[in-house]
Amino acid sequence: MAAAREGARAAHDARNTDLDLASLSLRQANETLQKAEAGSFVVANPRGAHALAAGLTNPLDVTINGHVGYYCGGMNQKAHITINGNAGTGVAENMMSGRVHVKGDASQSAGATGCGGLLIIDGNASARLGISLRGLDIVVKGSIGHMAAFMAQAGTIVVLGDAGDALGDSIYEARLFVRGKVKSLGTDCIAKDMREEHRTLLRSLLDAAGIGPEIDVAEFTRYGSARKLYNFHIDNLGSY
Repeated sequence: MAAAREGARAAHDARNTDLDLASLSLRQANETLQKAEAGSFVVANPRGAHALAAGLTNPLDVTINGHVGYYCGGMNQKAHITINGNAGTGVAENMMSGRVHVKGDASQSAGATGCGGLLIIDGNASARLGISLRGLDIVVKGSIGHMAAFMAQAGTIVVLGDAGDALGDSIYEARLFVRGKVKSLGTDCIAKDMREEHRTLLRSLLDAAGIGPEIDVAEFTRYGSARKLYNFHIDNLGSY
C-alpha cells in the first residue's frame, strides 16, 4: 500500500513540472521527460538546445518556451509537444505518433521519415520538408522550400502558402495539398484530381491544425505520383 501511495504521489507531482534549462542540463531535462508516464511539463530557457524532448514514449503534454535546435521531438510517441519559438533541423524526425506544434518557423528536414501523428508548423518550413515520409501528417501554415516530400511513401502534407522547386520528387503514395504556387514539380509528381475523399481528408487536417472554414478546401491543388517509376522501364532511364 505504501508503495502504491508513493507511486500515486509521484504521478501527481509530475503533472505540473517546470524544467528550466538555465539550471538543469539537457540530459537531466530529457531524462525527466523520458521517465515520466504522464503529466504536463513546461520547459524554460531551451536556448537552441538540440534533441530536446526527443524519444518520448508516453502521453505527456510538453510546452517549450523558446527556440530549439536540431531534432526536437524526434521519434516522438504519444506526447503532445508545443514549441513557442522556431525549430532547427529535423523537428519531429522519425515521429511515430502524437502531436508536435511549432508556433514559429522550422528549418530543413522537418518531419523527415515520420511514420505517424501530426506535425503543425505555424510559420514557414525550409528545404526537404517530409522527405521519405512514411505516414506522418504535416500542416504548414506558411510556405515551404525545395525538395519537399522527396521519396515520400505515405502520409499527407498540407501547405497553405507556396512550395519551392522539385515538390514531390520521386514520390510514392503520399498526398500533397498546396494552396499557393508551386515553383516546380519533381520527377514523377503531377497535379491530380481532387475527389470527395480528398476534400474530406484535407478538411479534417485543417480542422486539426486549428484552421477554420474561412480557408476553403477548393483553394488547394492536390499533387501525387504519376506512378511511372514504380517499375524499371528503359524509356524512363534518365529519370531514375
